[in-house]
Amino acid sequence: MKLTYYPEADAVYIQLRDLPYDHGRDLDTERHVDYAANGQPIGVALLNVSQGVDVKALPEPHVVAHALGEGDIVVFHAGNSESSPSDHTV
Repeated sequence: MKLTYYPEADAVYIQLRDLPYDHGRDLDTERHVDYAANGQPIGVALLNVSQGVDVKALPEPHVVAHALGEGDIVVFHAGNSESSPSDHTV
């Protein structure tokens, strides 16, 4: 797993697996998932991360939440208003 932050876009890309890209799917205007040919999620693109990220409906939400937390990005779990604590945000 690898998290890359793009400050000019207020975005992150979290690589979940090192498999070739086959197709992608937008979950909404701020969340996109890339998939391998076998259907496994290989990466997650997230926009407006300084506002916090809702991991609901993302593949492997605990893995994504952990990566975001290590990047000091606020995480919202399952669509509720509770967030993981962080010392600062991106």
